[in-house]
Amino acid sequence: MKWEFEDSITQGKFSLSMAEASLGGSGMLNSKPATTNTIVFNPGPAQLVVVDEIEYPFPGNMILPLVANQHFRFQEPENLVAWQFNREFYCIADHDAEVGCVGFLFYGIAHPLFIPLAHHDLEGIGTIQQLCLEDMQVQDKMQGEMLRTLLKRLIIKITRIAKKQSGNCRDLSDSRMDLIRKFNLLLECNFRTQHEVQFYAAALNKSPKTLTNIFGMCHFPSPSKLIQQRIILEAKRCLYYTGKSAKEIADDLGFTSAAHFSRFFKLNTGVNCSAFNRKTEAAPLPVN
Repeated sequence: MKWEFEDSITQGKFSLSMAEASLGGSGMLNSKPATTNTIVFNPGPAQLVVVDEIEYPFPGNMILPLVANQHFRFQEPENLVAWQFNREFYCIADHDAEVGCVGFLFYGIAHPLFIPLAHHDLEGIGTIQQLCLEDMQVQDKMQGEMLRTLLKRLIIKITRIAKKQSGNCRDLSDSRMDLIRKFNLLLECNFRTQHEVQFYAAALNKSPKTLTNIFGMCHFPSPSKLIQQRIILEAKRCLYYTGKSAKEIADDLGFTSAAHFSRFFKLNTGVNCSAFNRKTEAAPLPVN
């Protein structure tokens, strides 16, 4: 079942899904980009999830945050709980000072990010789930703000849990963590037009060498590698889910020519664009 809230003035949308067989994300399927972010909780048992055509195990008692531009589907969606919201309801980038999740929980280096929950964490998530369910039944002028507050509480709680579990993040100072998160957000906003480390370093008031050294000390891929990976990910999404030609994708991603883009794609994937397996409609997952 799916409970939904919509603000007719702002077009903000928020939903809670439980035992909902249609749960999934269209990403940029058929060149119609989705606008809804998703937080999925698997109370068990383990199942499979496919994110951007890569299959992952999704064990029980685990949280999976997913952003709007990811295409995803589940083996048994009816066994999951999901919170979904669009930018108009709650913009994670605009409110990053409140929740500190952008560039880590969403748009982070490790994505998809699977977050296992301890017993006491399950109680907290369950409480938020129950409060959301209760407020979905109360349709008054305070409903939207109550649901937004619960969503913020959920995001903050999951971010705290994930940071405690991430070895790299445990060892980072707050200033370095913020620097890496800001880089990830800058990359998400600018990868189509800015392909060089110099742009991101300047925006963060660092030299390219300093920025690269910080990422190295944290055992993360270099900034240049992350830029390449983000461009390739978007190119694959375009090839999977849209009917765009190599030239159109090259234009979208800021390359001077289709030939330049094709060389870049083959160098980073090992195959030509023409040989890459296009998928405009994902096949359903097999059921074990």
